[in-house]
Amino acid sequence: MIRSYLDHTPRIHASAWVDEQATVIGQVSIGKNSSIWPQVVIRGDIQRIEIGASSNIQDGSVLHVTHDSKYTPGGSPLLIGDNVTVGHNATLHACTIGDGCLIGMGSIVLDKAIVAAGAMLGAGTLVPPGKTLEGGFL
Repeated sequence: MIRSYLDHTPRIHASAWVDEQATVIGQVSIGKNSSIWPQVVIRGDIQRIEIGASSNIQDGSVLHVTHDSKYTPGGSPLLIGDNVTVGHNATLHACTIGDGCLIGMGSIVLDKAIVAAGAMLGAGTLVPPGKTLEGGFL
């Protein structure tokens, strides 16, 4: 389901695929050849969410942003690079995921965390707010 929110309508590249059981709301852009699988929720209600090219967001994952507060001045978007795989039931909240990353099933990546290009998170990983993980490592 593709839904506008306030003045924002999701922008989905013509070659991207969004399953009819996924929900994409608001200020969201999905890049070329990316795929969004069943029961995914991508909610760009108070900030933007950008998903790069050839990335896939697997079943049951939740992608969201954060609002303006003393801990996150101005709020934070969710930025996902190119060629990223987000495993089943992962939660990505207002973080940055670099190109070529693998986010393992059930992982949680929180506000303003950065997962640098090429990093791999094992299943069930928790990345706390503000943490930066180097690229090229598991």
